[in-house]
Amino acid sequence: MTIEEQVIEYAKQGKFLTHKCTDCGFLHLSTAYYCRKCGSKGFEDVILDGVGSIATYTIITVAPAGFEKYTPYAFVVLQVDNTDLRISGFMADVATPADLPVGTRAKIAGFDERGILIEKQ
Repeated sequence: MTIEEQVIEYAKQGKFLTHKCTDCGFLHLSTAYYCRKCGSKGFEDVILDGVGSIATYTIITVAPAGFEKYTPYAFVVLQVDNTDLRISGFMADVATPADLPVGTRAKIAGFDERGILIEKQ
């Protein structure tokens, strides 16, 4: 299974696939080829709960072709708990900033044609 397929499968379970450097322990997104802290190329998979808080987002009211039925929605950046890692994804039914204050608790809720799905906790 490719890394992309693994990321998708874990997202469907509400999880987040990361790579941990086997030399220094630094966590990376699963697409890393070398450790940005020590330069090592050795990694082991670490599966995290896809839980955190919203770091930032943008609200989409005029969607690209094929996504019109989902508007309005937010493309969000989730700061994963207890890490320096952030992951982006799709959050439905966000029309105004009042609907999603920065810092809102959220979690990975799945994966579909939109990408990683994130929902409020």
